[in-house]
Amino acid sequence: MASALDRRRPMAEFKLTPSEVEDRITEAADVLGRLPSTTIQGYVNTWPPMVREYWESYGVAEVKLRRPPPSAAAITRMDQSLEWLRWLDPIDAQIVWHRANNDRWKAICGKVGLSRATVHRHWMYALCVIAWRLNGNKVPGKRARGHLVERVNALRQKNENETFLARTDSPAE
Repeated sequence: MASALDRRRPMAEFKLTPSEVEDRITEAADVLGRLPSTTIQGYVNTWPPMVREYWESYGVAEVKLRRPPPSAAAITRMDQSLEWLRWLDPIDAQIVWHRANNDRWKAICGKVGLSRATVHRHWMYALCVIAWRLNGNKVPGKRARGHLVERVNALRQKNENETFLARTDSPAE
């Protein structure tokens, strides 16, 4: 007897998983943080502060180090990843973005006004929606959120099993 997954549009391979989507969005948040600031320069003085006394010079050489600017390829991947957030409900996009910035769950709960379990469900659903759409599927509109998460996890598990079987069936070299 065919399962509900087999009766749907067959998928040759489940290309992106929710964890890979999470990694890409986390990378996008990191790249965005490494970009130079876009503030108006205004009237600035590029001279270092004048040292008048010896004791004022203590600690002057300390420089705040910045990470190097991102590469062009990283910026392109960031732009692609930020477009994915437009597919989500605003609350889900906000949760995903806060999590990509390594905000704590408790802080996210306070910002969006939801419980910890609900925020985690929204986060999982949002990652599954992005993975589902990137793999060329249409998000079911009249289904519960948990249904999509279950389908994505089932397809991911099925492909992992097939990959494992293909590796074990191949002759050893």
